[in-house]
Amino acid sequence: MVGTTAGSTTARPDDASTGEPASAQGAPLLELRKITKRFGPVQALTDVDLVVPAGQVTALVGDNGAGKSVLVKCIAGIHHPEGGQIYWEGRPVHIRTPRDAAALGIETVYQDLALCDNLDIVQNLFLGRERTRYLLLDEEAMELAARETLSSLSVTTVRSIRQPVASLSGGQRQAVAIARAVLWNSKLVIMDEPTAALGVAQTRMVLDLVRRLADRGLAVIMISHNLNDIFEVADRVAILHLGRMVATGPISEFDRETIVDYMAFGRSDRQPRRDASSDQAER
Repeated sequence: MVGTTAGSTTARPDDASTGEPASAQGAPLLELRKITKRFGPVQALTDVDLVVPAGQVTALVGDNGAGKSVLVKCIAGIHHPEGGQIYWEGRPVHIRTPRDAAALGIETVYQDLALCDNLDIVQNLFLGRERTRYLLLDEEAMELAARETLSSLSVTTVRSIRQPVASLSGGQRQAVAIARAVLWNSKLVIMDEPTAALGVAQTRMVLDLVRRLADRGLAVIMISHNLNDIFEVADRVAILHLGRMVATGPISEFDRETIVDYMAFGRSDRQPRRDASSDQAER
């Protein structure tokens, strides 16, 4: 795999034989081409292509074992693809570690959230990235940044930024995990089943947060089995089946039945859905 290390200060242009430009004006934020991943005899991903534009929510869907988690872990630097190329803002990169991904602006919110129940909100937001002043923790600066981040996401249900995470509801915990992801000037936020096991009100809160991230110009990849959530917040959908990308495009071109067909069988014989605006334009 050719490319550059994500943690380097400048992206190295690909060599002339590939024909790839050093930078691509108007290129998507993230593009995957022919990504392949194998675990021993198990072929987890095969020639997966994916485009993730900035300012949009891309829903990544598929049945259990379709390869969703493996794919996002390749983007997050946990797994290393055996084939294919990752492009970031039009430049080829090689993401070797989660630190490389973070340096590019890629943050991941996993399903377990990875929060410490015994720590408060501020401590969780800055865990491992604490701000210091004169060799001491700069508590005031961290509290200010925490308040500003939660406020920018319109998270108003938290009583105090110093309350332990153990005392938060499921939706509030998800909000803290999302705030931690966007605190570090991220450009792409990957979310794994963000509404799983949440009640109606908490789900509404999290979906509003997801939509707000995209409205701020961030790219969002959202893994979800809940088609209602997908149709509510997603701009695009990408469907995996047995490790292959079988369909991708604007969510307006799909309906629930078509997505289920692709998830279950890897194909669909249904006609693409057309929105009313397209029909009106033709008339």
